[in-house]
Amino acid sequence: MTQAPQHSLEPSDLDAIELATTEVDPGGLDDEDDYLEGDELSDPWAEPDPEEEQGFDGDQIDLAARHSLRRVAGISTELEDVTEVEYRQLRLERVVLVSVWTSGTEQDVDNAMAELKLLAETAGSQVLEGLVQRRKSPDPATYIGRGKVDEVREVVVATGADTVICDGELQPAQLRNLEDRIKVKVVDRTALILDIFAQHAKSVEGKAQVELAQLSYLKQRLRGWGGNLSRQAGGRAAGGAGIGGRGPGETKIETDRRRINTRIAQLRARLREMDGVRETKRADRVRNRIPSVAIVGYTNAGKSSLLNRLTHAGVLVEDALFATLDPTTRRTNASDGRVFTLTDTVGFVRHLPHDLVAAFASTLEESTQADLLLHVVDGSDPDPIGQINAVRTVLNDIGAGHRAEQMVINKIDRADPDTLTMLRSQYPDAVFVSARTGEGIDELRRATEARLPVPEVEVTAMVPYARGDLIDKIHRTGQLVTSEHTADGTLVTAHVHPGLAAEIEPYRR
Repeated sequence: MTQAPQHSLEPSDLDAIELATTEVDPGGLDDEDDYLEGDELSDPWAEPDPEEEQGFDGDQIDLAARHSLRRVAGISTELEDVTEVEYRQLRLERVVLVSVWTSGTEQDVDNAMAELKLLAETAGSQVLEGLVQRRKSPDPATYIGRGKVDEVREVVVATGADTVICDGELQPAQLRNLEDRIKVKVVDRTALILDIFAQHAKSVEGKAQVELAQLSYLKQRLRGWGGNLSRQAGGRAAGGAGIGGRGPGETKIETDRRRINTRIAQLRARLREMDGVRETKRADRVRNRIPSVAIVGYTNAGKSSLLNRLTHAGVLVEDALFATLDPTTRRTNASDGRVFTLTDTVGFVRHLPHDLVAAFASTLEESTQADLLLHVVDGSDPDPIGQINAVRTVLNDIGAGHRAEQMVINKIDRADPDTLTMLRSQYPDAVFVSARTGEGIDELRRATEARLPVPEVEVTAMVPYARGDLIDKIHRTGQLVTSEHTADGTLVTAHVHPGLAAEIEPYRR
Protein backbone atom coordinates (compact mmCIF):
# COMPACT_ATOMS: atom_id res chain seq x y z
CA MET A 1 0.00 0.00 0.00
CA THR A 2 2.95 2.31 0.41
CA GLN A 3 4.22 2.28 -3.16
CA ALA A 4 2.55 1.54 -6.45
CA PRO A 5 3.90 -1.63 -8.10
CA GLN A 6 5.51 -1.72 -11.49
CA HIS A 7 2.39 -2.84 -13.27
CA SER A 8 -0.02 -0.32 -11.70
CA LEU A 9 -1.64 2.32 -13.88
CA GLU A 10 0.87 4.61 -15.58
CA PRO A 11 0.31 7.84 -17.52
CA SER A 12 1.08 5.99 -20.75
CA ASP A 13 -1.73 3.55 -20.03
CA LEU A 14 -4.23 5.91 -18.46
CA ASP A 15 -3.99 9.67 -18.51
CA ALA A 16 -3.54 10.56 -14.83
CA ILE A 17 -6.58 8.99 -13.22
CA GLU A 18 -6.83 10.94 -10.00
CA LEU A 19 -8.21 9.10 -7.01
CA ALA A 20 -10.20 11.54 -4.95
CA THR A 21 -13.72 12.34 -3.86
CA THR A 22 -16.69 13.90 -5.59
CA GLU A 23 -19.63 15.81 -4.26
CA VAL A 24 -22.15 13.60 -2.47
CA ASP A 25 -25.86 14.18 -2.62
CA PRO A 26 -26.96 14.54 1.02
CA GLY A 27 -30.28 13.06 0.08
CA GLY A 28 -28.54 9.79 -0.79
CA LEU A 29 -27.35 9.23 2.77
CA ASP A 30 -29.25 7.21 5.30
CA ASP A 31 -31.43 9.51 7.38
CA GLU A 32 -31.90 6.92 10.08
CA ASP A 33 -31.12 8.23 13.56
CA ASP A 34 -27.93 6.46 14.65
CA TYR A 35 -27.72 7.99 18.11
CA LEU A 36 -28.65 6.50 21.46
CA GLU A 37 -31.79 7.66 23.21
CA GLY A 38 -32.50 7.27 26.91
CA ASP A 39 -30.27 6.88 29.92
CA GLU A 40 -30.38 3.14 30.45
CA LEU A 41 -27.99 1.09 28.33
CA SER A 42 -27.95 -2.68 28.18
CA ASP A 43 -24.90 -4.80 27.43
CA PRO A 44 -24.75 -4.79 23.59
CA TRP A 45 -22.86 -8.10 23.45
CA ALA A 46 -24.83 -10.03 26.07
CA GLU A 47 -26.84 -13.11 25.09
CA PRO A 48 -30.62 -12.48 25.04
CA ASP A 49 -32.65 -13.84 27.94
CA PRO A 50 -35.19 -16.41 26.64
CA GLU A 51 -37.65 -15.38 29.35
CA GLU A 52 -37.66 -11.80 28.03
CA GLU A 53 -38.28 -12.76 24.41
CA GLN A 54 -42.04 -12.52 24.62
CA GLY A 55 -43.44 -11.08 21.45
CA PHE A 56 -40.27 -12.10 19.53
CA ASP A 57 -40.52 -10.85 15.95
CA GLY A 58 -37.68 -12.26 13.87
CA ASP A 59 -33.96 -12.33 14.53
CA GLN A 60 -33.55 -8.73 15.68
CA ILE A 61 -30.42 -7.07 17.00
CA ASP A 62 -30.53 -5.25 20.31
CA LEU A 63 -30.82 -1.47 19.82
CA ALA A 64 -27.76 -0.75 21.94
CA ALA A 65 -25.68 -3.25 19.95
CA ARG A 66 -26.96 -1.73 16.72
CA HIS A 67 -25.91 1.75 17.85
CA SER A 68 -22.44 0.97 19.16
CA LEU A 69 -18.95 0.55 17.81
CA ARG A 70 -16.89 -2.07 19.66
CA ARG A 71 -13.14 -1.73 19.82
CA VAL A 72 -11.22 -4.95 19.17
CA ALA A 73 -8.59 -5.51 21.85
CA GLY A 74 -4.98 -6.05 20.85
CA ILE A 75 -5.39 -4.91 17.26
CA SER A 76 -2.78 -2.15 17.32
CA THR A 77 0.72 -2.85 15.97
CA GLU A 78 2.30 0.22 17.59
CA LEU A 79 5.83 -0.63 18.75
CA GLU A 80 7.40 0.22 22.10
CA ASP A 81 10.83 1.06 20.73
CA VAL A 82 10.61 4.78 20.00
CA THR A 83 13.30 4.80 17.35
CA GLU A 84 11.72 1.91 15.47
CA VAL A 85 8.28 3.48 15.79
CA GLU A 86 9.56 6.74 14.29
CA TYR A 87 11.22 4.84 11.45
CA ARG A 88 8.07 2.85 10.70
CA GLN A 89 5.87 5.93 10.78
CA LEU A 90 7.99 7.43 8.03
CA ARG A 91 7.37 4.54 5.65
CA LEU A 92 4.12 2.83 6.66
CA GLU A 93 0.54 3.94 6.29
CA ARG A 94 -1.32 4.35 9.58
CA VAL A 95 -4.67 2.63 9.26
CA VAL A 96 -7.88 2.05 11.17
CA LEU A 97 -9.81 -1.16 10.49
CA VAL A 98 -13.62 -1.11 10.29
CA SER A 99 -15.90 -4.14 10.03
CA VAL A 100 -19.64 -4.79 10.05
CA TRP A 101 -20.75 -7.84 12.04
CA THR A 102 -23.80 -9.29 10.31
CA SER A 103 -23.70 -12.96 11.33
CA GLY A 104 -21.77 -15.50 13.35
CA THR A 105 -20.38 -15.33 16.86
CA GLU A 106 -18.19 -12.74 18.50
CA GLN A 107 -15.24 -15.12 18.08
CA ASP A 108 -15.90 -15.28 14.34
CA VAL A 109 -15.78 -11.51 13.92
CA ASP A 110 -12.62 -11.30 16.04
CA ASN A 111 -10.96 -13.92 13.81
CA ALA A 112 -12.04 -11.95 10.72
CA MET A 113 -10.55 -8.76 12.15
CA ALA A 114 -7.31 -10.57 13.04
CA GLU A 115 -7.07 -11.75 9.43
CA LEU A 116 -7.74 -8.22 8.14
CA LYS A 117 -4.98 -6.98 10.43
CA LEU A 118 -2.54 -9.52 8.92
CA LEU A 119 -3.57 -8.45 5.42
CA ALA A 120 -3.01 -4.80 6.26
CA GLU A 121 0.41 -5.50 7.79
CA THR A 122 1.40 -7.62 4.78
CA ALA A 123 0.51 -4.69 2.52
CA GLY A 124 2.82 -2.43 4.54
CA SER A 125 0.54 -0.72 7.06
CA GLN A 126 0.65 0.05 10.75
CA VAL A 127 -2.68 -0.84 12.36
CA LEU A 128 -3.74 1.67 15.00
CA GLU A 129 -7.31 0.68 15.83
CA GLY A 130 -9.99 -1.87 14.97
CA LEU A 131 -13.72 -1.07 15.14
CA VAL A 132 -16.69 -3.43 14.72
CA GLN A 133 -20.35 -2.49 14.35
CA ARG A 134 -23.21 -4.94 14.83
CA ARG A 135 -25.99 -4.63 12.27
CA LYS A 136 -28.12 -6.89 10.11
CA SER A 137 -26.61 -5.72 6.82
CA PRO A 138 -24.12 -3.05 5.69
CA ASP A 139 -25.59 0.37 5.14
CA PRO A 140 -26.14 0.92 1.39
CA ALA A 141 -24.89 4.52 1.54
CA THR A 142 -22.00 4.51 4.01
CA TYR A 143 -21.40 0.81 4.91
CA ILE A 144 -21.53 1.50 8.66
CA GLY A 145 -24.42 3.97 8.97
CA ARG A 146 -24.51 7.74 8.92
CA GLY A 147 -23.97 8.28 12.65
CA LYS A 148 -21.09 5.82 12.87
CA VAL A 149 -19.16 7.63 10.13
CA ASP A 150 -18.74 10.61 12.46
CA GLU A 151 -17.49 8.32 15.24
CA VAL A 152 -14.96 6.72 12.89
CA ARG A 153 -13.87 10.24 11.89
CA GLU A 154 -13.22 11.04 15.57
CA VAL A 155 -11.10 7.90 15.95
CA VAL A 156 -9.14 8.79 12.80
CA VAL A 157 -8.42 12.28 14.12
CA ALA A 158 -7.48 10.99 17.58
CA THR A 159 -5.07 8.34 16.28
CA GLY A 160 -3.62 10.35 13.41
CA ALA A 161 -4.52 7.68 10.87
CA ASP A 162 -4.34 8.43 7.16
CA THR A 163 -6.27 5.41 5.83
CA VAL A 164 -9.42 3.48 6.74
CA ILE A 165 -9.72 -0.16 5.63
CA CYS A 166 -13.19 -1.71 5.50
CA ASP A 167 -13.62 -5.47 5.79
CA GLY A 168 -15.86 -5.90 2.75
CA GLU A 169 -16.17 -4.91 -0.88
CA LEU A 170 -17.48 -1.34 -1.00
CA GLN A 171 -19.69 -0.06 -3.76
CA PRO A 172 -18.43 3.07 -5.57
CA ALA A 173 -21.06 5.24 -3.86
CA GLN A 174 -20.10 3.90 -0.41
CA LEU A 175 -16.45 4.61 -1.14
CA ARG A 176 -17.15 8.21 -2.20
CA ASN A 177 -19.45 8.90 0.75
CA LEU A 178 -16.98 7.57 3.30
CA GLU A 179 -14.04 9.51 1.90
CA ASP A 180 -16.13 12.66 1.67
CA ARG A 181 -17.04 12.53 5.38
CA ILE A 182 -14.00 10.89 7.00
CA LYS A 183 -11.57 13.10 4.98
CA VAL A 184 -8.92 10.37 4.57
CA LYS A 185 -8.32 7.61 2.05
CA VAL A 186 -10.74 4.68 2.31
CA VAL A 187 -10.00 1.26 0.79
CA ASP A 188 -11.90 -2.00 0.97
CA ARG A 189 -10.80 -5.60 1.40
CA THR A 190 -10.65 -6.21 -2.34
CA ALA A 191 -8.30 -3.28 -3.00
CA LEU A 192 -6.13 -4.42 -0.08
CA ILE A 193 -5.73 -7.96 -1.46
CA LEU A 194 -5.04 -6.63 -4.95
CA ASP A 195 -2.32 -4.40 -3.51
CA ILE A 196 -0.68 -7.38 -1.77
CA PHE A 197 -0.75 -9.37 -5.00
CA ALA A 198 0.78 -6.42 -6.85
CA GLN A 199 3.68 -6.28 -4.38
CA HIS A 200 4.38 -10.03 -4.53
CA ALA A 201 4.00 -10.64 -8.28
CA LYS A 202 7.40 -11.51 -9.75
CA SER A 203 6.84 -13.24 -13.11
CA VAL A 204 5.61 -11.54 -16.28
CA GLU A 205 2.44 -13.61 -16.20
CA GLY A 206 1.77 -12.83 -12.54
CA LYS A 207 2.19 -9.09 -13.12
CA ALA A 208 -0.18 -9.20 -16.10
CA GLN A 209 -2.78 -11.12 -14.10
CA VAL A 210 -2.65 -8.66 -11.21
CA GLU A 211 -2.85 -5.64 -13.51
CA LEU A 212 -5.89 -7.16 -15.22
CA ALA A 213 -7.60 -7.63 -11.86
CA GLN A 214 -6.70 -4.09 -10.77
CA LEU A 215 -8.09 -2.53 -13.95
CA SER A 216 -11.30 -4.57 -13.76
CA TYR A 217 -11.77 -3.34 -10.19
CA LEU A 218 -10.85 0.28 -10.96
CA LYS A 219 -13.02 0.63 -14.06
CA GLN A 220 -16.20 1.14 -12.04
CA ARG A 221 -14.51 3.26 -9.36
CA LEU A 222 -12.94 6.13 -11.27
CA ARG A 223 -12.88 9.29 -9.21
CA GLY A 224 -11.50 12.78 -9.74
CA TRP A 225 -11.13 16.11 -7.97
CA GLY A 226 -14.46 17.94 -7.97
CA GLY A 227 -15.92 17.83 -11.46
CA ASN A 228 -12.65 16.81 -13.11
CA LEU A 229 -14.02 13.63 -14.71
CA SER A 230 -17.10 15.51 -15.96
CA ARG A 231 -15.07 17.87 -18.15
CA GLN A 232 -16.06 17.71 -21.79
CA ALA A 233 -13.76 17.84 -24.77
CA GLY A 234 -14.43 20.63 -27.20
CA GLY A 235 -12.99 22.67 -29.99
CA ARG A 236 -11.09 21.47 -33.00
CA ALA A 237 -10.10 17.77 -33.03
CA ALA A 238 -11.93 17.14 -29.75
CA GLY A 239 -9.97 19.69 -27.76
CA GLY A 240 -6.57 18.22 -28.54
CA ALA A 241 -7.56 14.58 -28.06
CA GLY A 242 -6.52 13.93 -31.62
CA ILE A 243 -7.23 10.75 -33.56
CA GLY A 244 -9.18 8.27 -31.45
CA GLY A 245 -11.23 10.82 -29.59
CA ARG A 246 -15.00 10.79 -29.92
CA GLY A 247 -15.27 14.48 -30.70
CA PRO A 248 -16.66 17.45 -28.74
CA GLY A 249 -18.79 16.43 -25.79
CA GLU A 250 -16.81 13.38 -24.67
CA THR A 251 -16.13 13.54 -20.93
CA LYS A 252 -12.89 12.71 -19.16
CA ILE A 253 -14.37 9.67 -17.43
CA GLU A 254 -15.51 8.24 -20.78
CA THR A 255 -12.00 8.66 -22.18
CA ASP A 256 -10.44 7.01 -19.13
CA ARG A 257 -12.81 4.05 -19.23
CA ARG A 258 -12.16 3.54 -22.92
CA ARG A 259 -8.42 3.46 -22.30
CA ILE A 260 -8.88 1.01 -19.44
CA ASN A 261 -10.96 -1.27 -21.69
CA THR A 262 -8.25 -1.10 -24.35
CA ARG A 263 -5.59 -2.05 -21.82
CA ILE A 264 -7.74 -4.91 -20.47
CA ALA A 265 -8.12 -6.30 -24.00
CA GLN A 266 -4.33 -6.15 -24.48
CA LEU A 267 -3.69 -7.97 -21.20
CA ARG A 268 -6.20 -10.69 -21.99
CA ALA A 269 -4.59 -11.26 -25.40
CA ARG A 270 -1.18 -11.48 -23.74
CA LEU A 271 -2.44 -13.99 -21.18
CA ARG A 272 -3.94 -16.14 -23.93
CA GLU A 273 -0.50 -16.32 -25.53
CA MET A 274 0.97 -17.39 -22.18
CA ASP A 275 -1.70 -20.09 -21.93
CA GLY A 276 -0.29 -21.58 -25.12
CA VAL A 277 3.20 -21.68 -23.59
CA ARG A 278 1.82 -23.45 -20.51
CA GLU A 279 -0.01 -25.97 -22.66
CA THR A 280 3.24 -26.73 -24.49
CA LYS A 281 5.04 -27.34 -21.20
CA ARG A 282 2.19 -29.57 -20.02
CA ALA A 283 1.95 -31.54 -23.28
CA ASP A 284 4.71 -34.01 -22.38
CA ARG A 285 3.09 -34.83 -19.04
CA VAL A 286 -0.30 -35.29 -20.66
CA ARG A 287 1.08 -37.46 -23.47
CA ASN A 288 2.88 -39.77 -21.03
CA ARG A 289 -0.09 -39.86 -18.63
CA ILE A 290 1.99 -38.63 -15.70
CA PRO A 291 -0.27 -38.18 -12.63
CA SER A 292 -0.44 -34.66 -11.21
CA VAL A 293 -0.97 -33.60 -7.60
CA ALA A 294 -1.85 -29.98 -6.73
CA ILE A 295 -1.23 -28.52 -3.28
CA VAL A 296 -4.08 -26.17 -2.42
CA GLY A 297 -5.13 -24.45 0.78
CA TYR A 298 -5.49 -21.25 2.72
CA THR A 299 -2.78 -18.64 2.40
CA ASN A 300 0.12 -19.12 4.82
CA ALA A 301 -1.00 -22.69 5.62
CA GLY A 302 2.46 -24.05 4.70
CA LYS A 303 1.95 -25.24 1.12
CA SER A 304 5.39 -24.14 -0.12
CA SER A 305 7.08 -25.66 2.93
CA LEU A 306 5.31 -28.92 2.23
CA LEU A 307 6.43 -28.87 -1.42
CA ASN A 308 10.02 -28.34 -0.29
CA ARG A 309 9.75 -31.26 2.14
CA LEU A 310 8.37 -33.62 -0.50
CA THR A 311 10.50 -32.62 -3.52
CA HIS A 312 13.40 -30.42 -2.21
CA ALA A 313 12.14 -27.73 -4.62
CA GLY A 314 13.73 -24.79 -2.82
CA VAL A 315 10.62 -22.61 -3.22
CA LEU A 316 10.46 -19.33 -1.29
CA VAL A 317 9.08 -19.93 2.19
CA GLU A 318 7.93 -16.92 4.22
CA ASP A 319 5.61 -16.47 7.18
CA ALA A 320 3.41 -14.02 5.26
CA LEU A 321 0.13 -13.97 3.41
CA PHE A 322 0.29 -14.62 -0.36
CA ALA A 323 4.09 -15.03 -0.35
CA THR A 324 3.77 -17.39 -3.35
CA LEU A 325 1.75 -16.31 -6.38
CA ASP A 326 3.29 -18.17 -9.31
CA PRO A 327 2.65 -21.93 -9.48
CA THR A 328 5.70 -24.17 -9.12
CA THR A 329 5.68 -27.73 -10.51
CA ARG A 330 8.25 -30.35 -9.54
CA ARG A 331 8.62 -33.99 -10.61
CA THR A 332 9.07 -36.67 -7.96
CA ASN A 333 9.06 -40.47 -7.74
CA ALA A 334 6.80 -42.76 -5.78
CA SER A 335 8.23 -45.65 -3.77
CA ASP A 336 7.36 -48.08 -6.59
CA GLY A 337 9.18 -45.98 -9.19
CA ARG A 338 6.20 -44.17 -10.70
CA VAL A 339 6.71 -40.54 -11.65
CA PHE A 340 4.20 -37.86 -10.68
CA THR A 341 4.23 -34.08 -10.37
CA LEU A 342 3.54 -31.82 -7.40
CA THR A 343 2.32 -28.25 -8.01
CA ASP A 344 2.30 -25.45 -5.44
CA THR A 345 -0.59 -23.08 -6.16
CA VAL A 346 -1.60 -19.61 -5.00
CA GLY A 347 -3.21 -19.51 -1.56
CA PHE A 348 -6.87 -18.77 -0.98
CA VAL A 349 -8.56 -16.48 1.52
CA ARG A 350 -12.07 -15.74 2.72
CA HIS A 351 -14.04 -13.65 0.23
CA LEU A 352 -11.35 -13.84 -2.45
CA PRO A 353 -12.14 -11.05 -4.98
CA HIS A 354 -13.97 -12.30 -8.07
CA ASP A 355 -11.81 -10.14 -10.34
CA LEU A 356 -8.74 -11.85 -8.92
CA VAL A 357 -10.18 -15.34 -9.44
CA ALA A 358 -11.02 -14.46 -13.06
CA ALA A 359 -7.55 -12.99 -13.71
CA PHE A 360 -5.78 -16.01 -12.19
CA ALA A 361 -8.01 -18.53 -13.98
CA SER A 362 -5.11 -19.81 -16.09
CA THR A 363 -2.95 -20.27 -12.99
CA LEU A 364 -5.70 -21.95 -11.01
CA GLU A 365 -6.38 -24.41 -13.83
CA GLU A 366 -3.54 -26.53 -12.45
CA SER A 367 -5.96 -27.37 -9.64
CA THR A 368 -8.85 -28.13 -11.99
CA GLN A 369 -6.75 -30.62 -14.01
CA ALA A 370 -4.98 -32.34 -11.12
CA ASP A 371 -5.61 -36.01 -10.38
CA LEU A 372 -5.39 -35.36 -6.61
CA LEU A 373 -5.65 -32.25 -4.43
CA LEU A 374 -3.60 -32.04 -1.25
CA HIS A 375 -5.75 -29.70 0.83
CA VAL A 376 -3.37 -28.14 3.37
CA VAL A 377 -4.94 -26.70 6.53
CA ASP A 378 -3.20 -24.60 9.19
CA GLY A 379 -3.85 -26.60 12.35
CA SER A 380 -2.63 -23.72 14.54
CA ASP A 381 -5.19 -21.26 13.17
CA PRO A 382 -7.98 -20.22 15.58
CA ASP A 383 -10.61 -21.21 13.00
CA PRO A 384 -9.38 -24.13 10.84
CA ILE A 385 -12.94 -25.14 9.91
CA GLY A 386 -13.51 -21.66 8.47
CA GLN A 387 -10.33 -22.07 6.40
CA ILE A 388 -11.54 -25.41 5.02
CA ASN A 389 -14.92 -23.98 4.06
CA ALA A 390 -13.33 -20.93 2.40
CA VAL A 391 -10.96 -23.08 0.31
CA ARG A 392 -13.72 -25.42 -0.78
CA THR A 393 -15.85 -22.45 -1.82
CA VAL A 394 -13.08 -21.19 -4.11
CA LEU A 395 -12.47 -24.70 -5.48
CA ASN A 396 -16.15 -24.94 -6.40
CA ASP A 397 -15.99 -21.52 -8.05
CA ILE A 398 -13.11 -22.56 -10.32
CA GLY A 399 -14.59 -25.99 -11.14
CA ALA A 400 -12.25 -28.14 -9.03
CA GLY A 401 -14.72 -29.11 -6.32
CA HIS A 402 -15.19 -32.62 -7.75
CA ARG A 403 -11.50 -33.54 -7.71
CA ALA A 404 -10.17 -36.20 -5.32
CA GLU A 405 -9.01 -34.54 -2.11
CA GLN A 406 -6.56 -35.58 0.60
CA MET A 407 -6.84 -33.45 3.74
CA VAL A 408 -3.50 -32.48 5.30
CA ILE A 409 -3.43 -30.79 8.71
CA ASN A 410 -0.15 -28.87 8.93
CA LYS A 411 1.71 -27.12 11.78
CA ILE A 412 0.77 -29.73 14.38
CA ASP A 413 3.89 -28.71 16.33
CA ARG A 414 2.22 -25.35 17.04
CA ALA A 415 -1.43 -26.39 17.16
CA ASP A 416 -3.59 -26.68 20.26
CA PRO A 417 -4.13 -30.34 21.26
CA ASP A 418 -7.87 -29.81 21.69
CA THR A 419 -8.09 -28.39 18.16
CA LEU A 420 -6.22 -31.39 16.77
CA THR A 421 -8.57 -33.76 18.59
CA MET A 422 -11.57 -31.98 17.09
CA LEU A 423 -10.06 -32.14 13.59
CA ARG A 424 -9.28 -35.86 13.97
CA SER A 425 -12.88 -36.56 14.87
CA GLN A 426 -14.32 -34.52 11.99
CA TYR A 427 -11.75 -35.61 9.36
CA PRO A 428 -10.69 -39.17 10.20
CA ASP A 429 -8.94 -39.64 6.83
CA ALA A 430 -6.77 -36.54 7.24
CA VAL A 431 -2.99 -36.78 7.60
CA PHE A 432 -1.42 -34.71 10.40
CA VAL A 433 2.03 -33.36 9.61
CA SER A 434 4.54 -30.67 10.45
CA ALA A 435 6.43 -29.33 7.44
CA ARG A 436 8.89 -27.62 9.79
CA THR A 437 9.89 -30.67 11.84
CA GLY A 438 9.13 -33.38 9.27
CA GLU A 439 6.69 -35.24 11.51
CA GLY A 440 4.10 -37.20 9.50
CA ILE A 441 5.77 -36.59 6.10
CA ASP A 442 6.33 -40.31 5.46
CA GLU A 443 2.70 -41.04 6.22
CA LEU A 444 1.69 -38.28 3.81
CA ARG A 445 3.86 -39.80 1.08
CA ARG A 446 2.18 -43.19 1.53
CA ALA A 447 -1.30 -41.66 1.53
CA THR A 448 -0.54 -39.62 -1.61
CA GLU A 449 0.90 -42.60 -3.50
CA ALA A 450 -2.05 -44.78 -2.54
CA ARG A 451 -4.48 -42.28 -4.08
CA LEU A 452 -2.63 -41.77 -7.36
CA PRO A 453 -4.62 -43.01 -10.36
CA VAL A 454 -3.86 -46.58 -11.40
CA PRO A 455 -3.38 -47.24 -15.16
CA GLU A 456 -6.42 -49.03 -16.53
CA VAL A 457 -4.86 -51.85 -18.63
CA GLU A 458 -3.35 -54.91 -16.91
CA VAL A 459 -0.74 -56.75 -18.97
CA THR A 460 1.46 -59.82 -18.52
CA ALA A 461 4.36 -59.95 -20.97
CA MET A 462 7.76 -61.48 -21.55
CA VAL A 463 9.87 -58.46 -22.44
CA PRO A 464 13.22 -59.26 -24.10
CA TYR A 465 16.33 -57.87 -22.45
CA ALA A 466 16.95 -55.86 -25.61
CA ARG A 467 13.77 -53.85 -24.89
CA GLY A 468 14.85 -52.43 -21.60
CA ASP A 469 13.20 -49.16 -22.65
CA LEU A 470 9.78 -50.81 -22.17
CA ILE A 471 10.68 -51.87 -18.64
CA ASP A 472 11.77 -48.30 -17.93
CA LYS A 473 8.43 -46.92 -19.21
CA ILE A 474 6.53 -49.39 -17.05
CA HIS A 475 8.41 -48.17 -13.98
CA ARG A 476 7.91 -44.47 -14.82
CA THR A 477 4.35 -44.32 -16.14
CA GLY A 478 2.79 -47.61 -15.03
CA GLN A 479 2.39 -49.63 -11.87
CA LEU A 480 4.56 -52.76 -11.69
CA VAL A 481 2.89 -55.67 -9.92
CA THR A 482 5.47 -58.49 -10.32
CA SER A 483 8.68 -59.07 -12.28
CA GLU A 484 10.79 -62.17 -12.82
CA HIS A 485 14.04 -62.50 -14.75
CA THR A 486 14.17 -65.59 -16.98
CA ALA A 487 16.42 -66.89 -19.72
CA ASP A 488 14.19 -65.37 -22.43
CA GLY A 489 13.68 -61.96 -20.83
CA THR A 490 11.79 -60.26 -18.00
CA LEU A 491 8.34 -61.62 -17.17
CA VAL A 492 6.30 -58.68 -15.88
CA THR A 493 2.76 -58.11 -14.73
CA ALA A 494 1.80 -54.44 -14.60
CA HIS A 495 -0.95 -51.86 -14.97
CA VAL A 496 -0.19 -49.53 -17.89
CA HIS A 497 -1.90 -46.96 -20.05
CA PRO A 498 -3.40 -47.97 -23.43
CA GLY A 499 -0.54 -46.39 -25.38
CA LEU A 500 2.12 -48.38 -23.56
CA ALA A 501 -0.06 -51.50 -23.70
CA ALA A 502 0.01 -51.23 -27.50
CA GLU A 503 3.83 -51.16 -27.46
CA ILE A 504 3.96 -54.23 -25.19
CA GLU A 505 1.35 -56.12 -27.21
CA PRO A 506 3.89 -58.20 -29.30
CA TYR A 507 5.33 -59.64 -26.07
CA ARG A 508 2.15 -60.31 -24.14
CA ARG A 509 1.47 -63.73 -22.67
